[in-house]
Amino acid sequence: MTEITGPEALARVAELVQDIDITMLTTTDDEGNLVSRPMSTRQMDDAGDIWFFTAEDTEKVDEARQNHDVGLAYCDAKGMRYVSVAGTAEIVHDRAKMEELYSASLEIWFADGLDTPGIALLKVTPKVTEFWEPAKGKLALAAGALKSLVTRDTPDDDIMNHGRIVC
Repeated sequence: MTEITGPEALARVAELVQDIDITMLTTTDDEGNLVSRPMSTRQMDDAGDIWFFTAEDTEKVDEARQNHDVGLAYCDAKGMRYVSVAGTAEIVHDRAKMEELYSASLEIWFADGLDTPGIALLKVTPKVTEFWEPAKGKLALAAGALKSLVTRDTPDDDIMNHGRIVC
């Protein structure tokens, strides 16, 4: 596996997060269970924070307030691209940031747009981020995997790119 670190890894994570869009946000409920639900990413900013819109009267917001530690799991199964984020969550009421990130597609959930009562932003600040993707495209990855099946040998080390960022 080819390891990618530093600014190159951070830039790649930002591209993957924007491309994949939907993530599974994992919080911890009152009984200590891990609970996940899909969220649409609005932005990964220059500081590395990941932003989402949410309604304030939801279980995910209650859970994030009680236990700020959250997880994000991005999966593009067809492209064989994956991102995992362990971070801390914060509920933000910043009208200027909301105006920057808002789009008409959100009116499905927020009928009155930014004037919807209880609208808020959920900001996730990463602590540890990892990603995996094919090093030479998914066709090369599939060919390498097939070769390994036929020869009963382990795949080449450079079949996947892996990056890890610790903040």
